[in-house]
Amino acid sequence: MKTSIKILAILLFLINYSCQAQQMVQTTKDVYKLKENEQQFINKPLKNLLKEIKPEIKTANGINDNPFFFSFRFRTLEQQKKDEGSYEDSVALYVYVKEAFDWKWEDRPKGKEMIWTKKDAQKYQNLIVVRIKVINLPKE
Repeated sequence: MKTSIKILAILLFLINYSCQAQQMVQTTKDVYKLKENEQQFINKPLKNLLKEIKPEIKTANGINDNPFFFSFRFRTLEQQKKDEGSYEDSVALYVYVKEAFDWKWEDRPKGKEMIWTKKDAQKYQNLIVVRIKVINLPKE
């Protein structure tokens, strides 16, 4: 009987583990899925949206003029300046939030003002999303 319960417990664990949802955005080609599923994120905390993004957000810019938003990029500043990386990696994700937030250039590390960190994600995680835009300039 104990063996049966152990086997059942292991099977349930494996089934649950294999059924875990995959992140919506697996590559930068998938960023458009966030816009397509925008209603899933509207009036929800930013952390819900960030959890759905697998590619690393490398840079961000916070704009505190109404409307309030973040511009997220998946390339480093150097890659952006030299136009390096794939066309898909050049996509920009704009996330508009309901309220103003504390983003002061002078308080960010000198020379790394636009680097998005885990600390940033934690600091801004509870901002409420009101709109999503995805922009990728056409190839020339």
